[in-house]
Amino acid sequence: MASSEHVSWFSDIGLDDRPHVGGKGGSLGELERAGIAVPPGFVVRTGAFERFVRALEQKAPVRALVGSLDPEDLEAIKTCSGALRGRVEGAALPPDVLEEITAAHAALCGAEPQSPLAVRSSATSEDSVGASFAGLQDTYLWVQGASEALRKVRSCWASLYSVEAVSYRLQHRIPEEGVAMAVVVQRMVDARTAGVMFTRSPTTGDRSVITIEGAWGLGSAVVGGEVTPDRWVVGKITGEISVREISDKAIQHVPAAAGGIDAVAVEEDRRHSASLSDEELQRLRAIARQVERHYGRPQDIEWAVDRRSGEILLLQSRPETVWSAKESAPVARAADNPLAHLMSVFGGRR
Repeated sequence: MASSEHVSWFSDIGLDDRPHVGGKGGSLGELERAGIAVPPGFVVRTGAFERFVRALEQKAPVRALVGSLDPEDLEAIKTCSGALRGRVEGAALPPDVLEEITAAHAALCGAEPQSPLAVRSSATSEDSVGASFAGLQDTYLWVQGASEALRKVRSCWASLYSVEAVSYRLQHRIPEEGVAMAVVVQRMVDARTAGVMFTRSPTTGDRSVITIEGAWGLGSAVVGGEVTPDRWVVGKITGEISVREISDKAIQHVPAAAGGIDAVAVEEDRRHSASLSDEELQRLRAIARQVERHYGRPQDIEWAVDRRSGEILLLQSRPETVWSAKESAPVARAADNPLAHLMSVFGGRR
């Protein structure tokens, strides 16, 4: 199916399209176009959000209301957030937007209209090199059926007006007129193991290693901090595993029968077992190197291992920000004469 005005397939987009498909959308498109496996899907473009907000603002302000708030007035922010989220979640989609998303959903799911999907917020301000905006909007997992997917798209849009997201924008003086929300809709990976990896050490900044963290089940348990993942440090070039920490993984996230996810206990014999084999670690290492080469800078990557096929798929790749920010911080230039500061203090007196 071809992309349309309000919907773009991953194969048609890349990082240059982030103003219209957000950070996650641009990253997933870029990865697919680079030949790296990602779960198939599409992005509801920011134009659909803009169209939706314009319809809302015919009845009452949205952006101007947020822009008028005092960043220090938490109660006013809470009141505004609750009202706006209710309006966004309860409003009907414009007919053309509804038609395009419904058609894309049917194309993605094919003969299985109840195929589980992930519906993920993709804000235009997130995942940039200079800012870490991720985590302030919502993600919904194991979403089944077109009507539920449409509802979750509106919920993602509504999360742009959460207390945390509104406060962040106000504190950082981000103009409301420049803020928009795209939404990623993609096939859900029924993960046996999932987690994150960093193409430089998150603790030391060492660029010669890859740090891999993983646990049983869906990656939401790792990203949400609900389980202590296994951790490995692997030589980027040599493949040597210099650190191997296998944790007690008491819970895992698994698909719920009615949609969504459940946290369940891990079987006793797997709690202390490694969630990845050495062969899988080496496959992840190769993928991490490929991604870093493509982007030309260290990356923070989310991945999953499909329960049935064993295929490794990437769910996201964003620029590593902590050590990159430290390296880009200005450093005072050394004085040509190390005694110059004394001369200035004493007026050049001998």
